[in-house]
Amino acid sequence: MKFEMTENGFETTTAFGQLTISGNEEYGFRPYQLLVSSVAVCSGGVLRNILEKMRMPAENVTIEVKEVNRNAKIANRVEKIHLHFIIEGQNIDESKMDKVFELTIKNCSMVQSVIDSIELVETYEIRS
Repeated sequence: MKFEMTENGFETTTAFGQLTISGNEEYGFRPYQLLVSSVAVCSGGVLRNILEKMRMPAENVTIEVKEVNRNAKIANRVEKIHLHFIIEGQNIDESKMDKVFELTIKNCSMVQSVIDSIELVETYEIRS
């Protein structure tokens, strides 16, 4: 990836289009939003794969970011992310969900990248 400076931030072109990043939300995605998005979507993708391997395929997964705590005293660093997963499916066995999330955390590269520096809370609900 290559990032080029613009008047209000930086831009890069990917196979899926242009990505504009800025510290000002009016001009593009803020860096912390991309960090949170990476953790959320990586977790969701791994979760979906694990559910399929456990023969509990999800018809849909929605991820809500319930909370992002940032520390204004230390460079506005992200200190906590709370992700809430809404899992829709007919054969989701709630008794196996602790194991599903344990494996999700273990196998998500983005979670593993931040696990020692950001508190990650993952909650869920199952809908049939």
